[in-house]
Amino acid sequence: MAKSLSNIELNLNQFSPIAQSALQHFNLSARQEKVSFEKGVWANETPPAGYIRLRGNAQNPVFLAATQAALGAHIPCLACTSIKTEFGSLYWLSIDEWLIVTSVESRATLQAKLEQSLTGIHSLVADQSGGMTTIKVLGKHAADALSHCTVYDLHALNMGKVVGTSFGKLSVFLCADHDGYRLLFRRSFADYIWRYLERAAEPYGFAIANLS
Repeated sequence: MAKSLSNIELNLNQFSPIAQSALQHFNLSARQEKVSFEKGVWANETPPAGYIRLRGNAQNPVFLAATQAALGAHIPCLACTSIKTEFGSLYWLSIDEWLIVTSVESRATLQAKLEQSLTGIHSLVADQSGGMTTIKVLGKHAADALSHCTVYDLHALNMGKVVGTSFGKLSVFLCADHDGYRLLFRRSFADYIWRYLERAAEPYGFAIANLS
C-alpha cells in the first residue's frame, strides 16, 4: 500500500496541467481574420483570463471597504452594471455576487489580496478560471444575430450593462461593450453556444475575428 501511495504522490508531483481553449476543436486561431465590413458578424473566444467569483453582503460597509482596499475600486452595487479597472473588469451578477475578470498572470495575486482583506468577514472568494470563458461578438449585424439566440431585448442593453439571460437552452451573462458584446458563461457550455451562435450569424455573413 505504501508503495502504491508513493507512486500516486510521484505522479501528482509530475502532473502539469495545460491550459487549452474551450473551443480548441473548432481551430479558431487558424480561421481568424482581420475585422472588416465585408462580414456582418464577427466572433471569437477571448484570450485565456483569470475569473474570480466574489460573494458578500453589499449592505455591509465593512465588506465594501475590504473589497475596495483589495481591488483599488468600488465593486458595482447597482443592478446589472459593470466597471473597467486597472486589473480588468468587475461584473455585478446578483445582489450578493460579482465576477472579476483579470489576466491569468494577475489572478492569484488579486485573489490573495481579496482573501486577506476579507479575513473574518462573511464572504466567498473562489477561483473559477478553469470553469469560465468568454466569447466576443461584434459587427454591424451582431445584435441581429444575437436576437436569434436570446430572449433579451438587446436595444435595452446599454454599454457596460450586464444581464443573465437565456442563450438557446442554456444561460449566459451578456454584456455590451463599446464595439460589440461579450458572452460570459460556463466552459462546459462552449461547444453548444458556439454552434448556436455560428448558425444564427451565418445569414448575415460570419467570420472569426482576430481580437489581438
